[in-house]
Amino acid sequence: MFRVLIADDEPIERMAVSRKIQKHFADRLEVVTAENGEDAVRLFGEEHCHIAILDINMPGMDGLDAAEKIREADSLCSIIFLTAFDEFTYAKRAFSVRALDYLLKPSSDEELIAVLEEAISLAGHDGSRRRMRARQEGAAPAGEPEERGSENVRIQAVVETIRTYIEENYTRDISLQDVAGALHYSDAYFSKIFKQCFGRNFTVYLAEYRVDEAKKLLTDISVNIKDVGVRLGFHDANYFSRVFKRVTGETPSEYRERALELGVGK
Repeated sequence: MFRVLIADDEPIERMAVSRKIQKHFADRLEVVTAENGEDAVRLFGEEHCHIAILDINMPGMDGLDAAEKIREADSLCSIIFLTAFDEFTYAKRAFSVRALDYLLKPSSDEELIAVLEEAISLAGHDGSRRRMRARQEGAAPAGEPEERGSENVRIQAVVETIRTYIEENYTRDISLQDVAGALHYSDAYFSKIFKQCFGRNFTVYLAEYRVDEAKKLLTDISVNIKDVGVRLGFHDANYFSRVFKRVTGETPSEYRERALELGVGK
């Protein structure tokens, strides 16, 4: 059982996020709550939390300052910002503490669930967490891309560049930071532009893309179901199965059985 800290000065917001987590992760996450940054830092350490969901605008110590202190104490924890502040300067500082994601209120259940799935997977796989730390701490900061041409042309070019990279690399253990670095964007800018271009965050998009590819493999009975997720870059078979069911409503085996009954792939 992992522990997730929720820090928000609004009681209703803390309760809403807590209920979502308890609904979807009751068997995997224990919730700890804090109403300000000072409490967040203290409780994260005292309760041995693995994940922190932080609002930015809190009295006293804000979420960004709290995140910096939490990161100093635990270099491998997952930090997620859930805030109403859609400001580039905030996003830039958020990713300077290697935040896993920056979600805007009100976030969709799908976004929150997806990023928590990733955080849980990272918490449970030390090898993956070490690789993530090495990538993030060793990456050189990148500058912002120049604005060229009309906005629509620029955005379309960005979409095609990102889509091509994902198509060529989705079978590897890639993260938002990997793609941003490869395309010479800062993490904060890439996160912002990705949501603008694709209408969802990177984690959700990558999961959906991999699931679409998994459907093709599942129609081939010569491929073991346990091997499908590994081929597509998932950490393990159980994680793949959970993501597949979240996206499709079926487990991989249920999808294969139904697809074969319908003659899909024959």
